[in-house]
Amino acid sequence: MLSIDAVAAGTGESKTSAGEAIDAILEAMTAAVTRGDTVQLIGFDSFSTGARAERTGRNPSTGETLINEFMFVHM
Repeated sequence: MLSIDAVAAGTGESKTSAGEAIDAILEAMTAAVTRGDTVQLIGFDSFSTGARAERTGRNPSTGETLINEFMFVHM
């Protein structure tokens, strides 16, 4: 978990400023991925969405066959 205290200490900013900066970054990343853009954090991960086609699955408890509908997923 990202600590506002750690960011504030590392940047010399107040906790309020650090929290606002973190919130702004997360909002921008969420908006970009929602638009279909890829967000890449070098040395960490990339975030994007993709389509997953409808497919057949099985409930492991009952053995019942299920249809997993089309969806967008984190890639």
